[in-house]
Amino acid sequence: MNYKIKNICCIGAGFVGGPSMAVIASKCPNINVTVVDINEKRIEAWNDKNLSNLPIYEPGLDVLIKKCRDKNLFFKTNIEQAIFEADMIFLSVNTPTKQTGVGAGQALDLRWVEASARQISKFSTGNTIVVEKSTLPVRTAETVKSILISNKDSLDKKNMPNSKSFSVLSNPEFLAEGTSINDLENPDRVLIGGDDLKAIEALENIYLNWVEPQKILKTNLWSSELSKLTANAFLAQRISSINSISAICESTGADISDVAEAVGMDNRIGSNFLKAGPGFGGSCFKKDILNLVYLSNYYGLEEVASYWEKILDINNWQQKRISEIIVHKLFGTLSNKCIGILGFAFKANTNDTRESPAINICRDLIEEGAKLKIYDPKVNNLQIDMDLKNACISSNVEYSSDSWLVEDNLYKTANNSDALVVLTEWEEFANINWHEISCIMRSPSWLFDTRGITNKYIAKKNNINIWQVGV
Repeated sequence: MNYKIKNICCIGAGFVGGPSMAVIASKCPNINVTVVDINEKRIEAWNDKNLSNLPIYEPGLDVLIKKCRDKNLFFKTNIEQAIFEADMIFLSVNTPTKQTGVGAGQALDLRWVEASARQISKFSTGNTIVVEKSTLPVRTAETVKSILISNKDSLDKKNMPNSKSFSVLSNPEFLAEGTSINDLENPDRVLIGGDDLKAIEALENIYLNWVEPQKILKTNLWSSELSKLTANAFLAQRISSINSISAICESTGADISDVAEAVGMDNRIGSNFLKAGPGFGGSCFKKDILNLVYLSNYYGLEEVASYWEKILDINNWQQKRISEIIVHKLFGTLSNKCIGILGFAFKANTNDTRESPAINICRDLIEEGAKLKIYDPKVNNLQIDMDLKNACISSNVEYSSDSWLVEDNLYKTANNSDALVVLTEWEEFANINWHEISCIMRSPSWLFDTRGITNKYIAKKNNINIWQVGV
């Protein structure tokens, strides 16, 4: 069967679907790309004429949206119509961790994947390629396939006209938020898993518009699905490993930046993901490791499950350790003290706060009685309020309307604060005027740099006490 791709539909207008489809539209001007979502407000934001109001902040994304939107890139809520017209459909829906039922707390919740597959089965026509883009458990493709063919079989039994056929591929994303546009335009590899060679070729031909052939790796479905989980688990493992060493450095007088540089120069190891900090965040690392733990236990591999679970334990421990250090340095109590929080996103160059280390650290400081002033250049007030309220409620931490205040600049955050805590590595925080800041903070003033990005020597010259991770 030959596939000619003229129309692409992407179900899910989130951090994966939006940027991925913007790049495809940019590189393939002869293909119409439609991104659909049930969230009307999100689609309205994608269509906002003011590009600064896009629902996702990602460097370079606004340029692509301006170039392609309403030409060959469209954002809509009419999911049925987009499915009907599509030759290829990407599944980029949310796959959160299950909160109830079998596998609660570890397994992925596939309700949106299943719902999307049922819509595709119902509204698609002709030969349709369905591409898994979301992070999914191994062998999810079997579930998607069974749903897609179930409707076809029911039509056959009723002797109703039916010309539908489906091919399911796995094409996981390997994006780092903050650099996702560059990651999409200059990928390390493009992974395509499947058993329909013609469908694989059709997807490969799309990527060949800008990706070198040698970077396109083709596998079976199960290897592709597991590769995504494994890649994220390995990256998270490196972060937990270097953070565990940062604690040893603080106890022995070593400097984590020196240790990381020495270790990273070994070409068998490399220097990426060896930056000590407050732990990993984002939508994938924790979720994917929990899924590996679940899969390992499901197949009776208890030692494997225990190994990967420890990566999460170290991550949680690092965040708790930082909270306790702040309390200890500020004379054992945070009551009636104001703490300025610099950064709330889980990393720089994104407005994503999912699983951000800042959430747990802020919650711990609130529990100790601190009043927080929070500033992040890209995360809005509503998101910060929602994250902190949910974190406090889920942990039974008492809070009030004045437990935190969201500020719109660095200097308001520092004014009358007893301490500043750098939690996101925004470039702005690496170039702070410490003379001006020291004049508006309460004395004795403290800087807790969990990212190791500030100039500690200048801060000290301006009579600011400083703690940096791993030093």
